[in-house]
Amino acid sequence: MTQPVSPPAQPTAFLRQLFAAAVARAQPRLNMPAVLPAVPRGRTVVIGAGKAAGAMAQALEQLWPADAPLSGVVVTRYHHTPPRPAGVAQRIEVLEAAHPVPDAAGVQAAERILALVQGLTPDDLVICLISGGGSALLTLPADGLSLADKQQINRALLESGANIAEMNTVRKHLSRIKGGRLAAACHPAQVVTLTISDVPGDDPAVIASGPTVADASTCAHAWAILQRYRIDIPDSVKAALQSGALETPKPGDAVFAGHQVRMLATPQQSLQAAADLAKAAGLNAYILSDEIEGESREVGKVHAALARAAAMGHGPFQKPCVILSGGETTVTVRPQAPGAPRGKGGRAGEFGLGLAVGLQGMSGVWGLAADTDGIDGVEDNAGVVVTPDTLERAGYAGLKPSAFLDRNDSYRFFEALDGLVVTGPTHTNVNDFRALLVL
Repeated sequence: MTQPVSPPAQPTAFLRQLFAAAVARAQPRLNMPAVLPAVPRGRTVVIGAGKAAGAMAQALEQLWPADAPLSGVVVTRYHHTPPRPAGVAQRIEVLEAAHPVPDAAGVQAAERILALVQGLTPDDLVICLISGGGSALLTLPADGLSLADKQQINRALLESGANIAEMNTVRKHLSRIKGGRLAAACHPAQVVTLTISDVPGDDPAVIASGPTVADASTCAHAWAILQRYRIDIPDSVKAALQSGALETPKPGDAVFAGHQVRMLATPQQSLQAAADLAKAAGLNAYILSDEIEGESREVGKVHAALARAAAMGHGPFQKPCVILSGGETTVTVRPQAPGAPRGKGGRAGEFGLGLAVGLQGMSGVWGLAADTDGIDGVEDNAGVVVTPDTLERAGYAGLKPSAFLDRNDSYRFFEALDGLVVTGPTHTNVNDFRALLVL
C-alpha cells in the first residue's frame, strides 16, 4: 500500500492519492488471474470493447499460457491503448475508435469482430472483454439507421439528462451487435465475458449495452425513453420499434446456454481501496454508495450539505474524515443563445461546481471529483478539485459560478483556478469517483 501523505498538511495531494488508489484497484492485470477460464479443446478467440479493452487484452496475453493458441480483436477509445510491456508478444489486435459519439472506425471494428466469431464450434471458447465505453465503440446501426443518425441520437441522449440504463436501453435496440446480439453470433461456442463495471448496480446487461448478455428490456421501453427525452429518430426506425421488429435476444434464449459473466472490477472495490488508504492515514472513512445517480450539480450540493454538517460536528460523519461516493451522475446541457460559445466540461466538473456553491467557502473541507477512466466527458482532464478558497479566488478573478453552471462550462471555471485534475487515460473505468476531506 502507498504510504499516504499527511492530510492536514497536504489535503489536495491526499485527495489525489485517494483517487490514484481507486484507479489502481481497478487495473485489469491485478484482477484478471482470479477469473480466467480454462484453456478449451478448440480455439480461443478474444473479442471486446471499452475504454479498458486494450489493457484487458494485454493482461490476458500476459496470463494466457504461451503454448495455448490465442487470437482476436478488441476496440478501445483513441489514445487509450496502453504501452506494451516488454517481452509480451501481441496476440490480440487492438483497434481504436471514437467515444462518446461513434465514428466509422467503430463501425469497422464491430464488423471485424462479428466476422471473427463466424463458424465457431462447441469446442471453441470466446473470451469477451467488456468495459465502459463499449456502447459507442462497438457500433453497428440497426437496419434503417445510418452512422450519422446514430451519432445524432447519441449526442441527444448524452445531453438529455438520461441515465446510463436509459441510454443503453435505446442503444441496444438501435444496434445489430449490442443487447445480446454478439452472443448470438458466437453460438454455439462457449462464451465467457470478463467485464469491468462502470454502471450503478454492476448489471452486466447495462455495461457497454451488454453485447453478450440477455436483454430484459424491450422495444417499447426504448421508444418510451426516446419520447420522454424528445429525441427524434427516422420514421422507419420508429415503426420498427413500435412493431417490435428490433427486439433483442431475451433471458432464456438458447444462444446464452452455458455463457458466463465474470466481474473483474467494480466501483465498490475502488471506493473501498480509497477508504482503506484514508484509514491508514488516521481518518474516519465513509462510503455513501457506489450507485449515486442524478443531476451532477444537485448531487454536488447534497454532498456539500453532508460535508458542512460534518465540519460543524453534526450528523453521522465524525471528522477528521473522508466521505466517498461513486456511481454515474448526469448533466443536462442547457440551451444557449445563438452564437454563444459552447460550454466545456463533464459530470465531475459540474459536480465540483455544485459542491463549491454548496460549501460556500466552508473552512476545513476539500473535495475531488473525477472519472476513473481519466477523461471527464470529452475533455483532457479526469476531474476537478475544490478547496476552501475556491469561491474566494473565483471572486478575485471575476468568475461567477452561477454563470458557468448556466452554460455547463465547469472546465473553464476550474482551469482558470488551476483546479483541474489531469491524469491522461488510466486504462480502466469504474466510473465516477468523489472524495470529500473534512478536517
